Amino acid sequence: MSHFKQTSPLEASAGTTTISRRRALQGVAAAIALPAFSIHAQTRPLLKAGDQKGGLRALLEAANALDGVAYDIQWSEFAAAAPLAEALNANAVDLGPIGDAPLVFALAAGARVKAIGVSRSDSYGTAVLVRPDSPLKTAADLKGKSIATNRGSIGHYVALKGIIQAGLKPEEVTFRFLTPPDAKLALTQGSVDAWATWEPYTALAETTGHSRVLVSGRRLLPGLGFVAATEAAIATRRPVLQDFMQRLGRAQLWSYRNVDAYSATMARIIGIPVEAAKLQFERRQQKWVAVDAKVIADQQGTADFYQQVGLIKQHLDVKGIFDPGFDVQIS
Repeated sequence: MSHFKQTSPLEASAGTTTISRRRALQGVAAAIALPAFSIHAQTRPLLKAGDQKGGLRALLEAANALDGVAYDIQWSEFAAAAPLAEALNANAVDLGPIGDAPLVFALAAGARVKAIGVSRSDSYGTAVLVRPDSPLKTAADLKGKSIATNRGSIGHYVALKGIIQAGLKPEEVTFRFLTPPDAKLALTQGSVDAWATWEPYTALAETTGHSRVLVSGRRLLPGLGFVAATEAAIATRRPVLQDFMQRLGRAQLWSYRNVDAYSATMARIIGIPVEAAKLQFERRQQKWVAVDAKVIADQQGTADFYQQVGLIKQHLDVKGIFDPGFDVQIS
């Protein structure tokens, strides 16, 4: 597996007057005589992996699942899915974890990516949070209030779902589009009434007593999550992506069997208390699943909902966004 052009000694010597033709030809002969693996070993493939807080890297490193990789990994961490999607769209990263709603948002904006891994989780931790002393008790109480979240994120998604189910219209609340750190600060300081977010931020807010859940994503959202890869990476580094996804599946299986060890390692890697790490992991119950009719229907429902509320302008047919050649095996 090699997608890298090897420069021959003859090419390297072009234009170098101090190296004789005889020596150049000897160099070519020596290169031809070398076993292929010796040439390939000189240049390892590079996988540019995007991540979100508490995502792929913490899981893989906790399980020691990256031991022996035959390629280099360049990690880039993003505070939310929106900047990760922008990096995918710009081919600044090859792959990364992204929720169902932000994937729809990215595809509608023209991102050339496909889902190469699909998971389902309990969506409780995708939630609208309020301060512990807030007078708000239900989603209907959000009428006329302000909600901080990332535009097009799963936080935005759960907030819209919650208020519509409560009989409100999107225009009856005010959204302030902020990054998670800024949104958390805005809620704490009282400059917004609520914060729509996801794990591990929800578990961290709960375990530290800074917030409580007003609206949970459980029974509101399908709980789909994806690993998305650029079409360019799929075309040029498919074997690397396949290996990475299989390692991810094995790491997930290890985490189910070693909850305490995984929670402790994840807490250290992403810098949150062990209690928060364990809470978000145990209640998410994330499982890798195959792309089936239910997955496609649920993702189409997300796309249709975002069109309905005006976050995307055109109809998006999701059937073509899946690459079925990367099913994650966890047994």
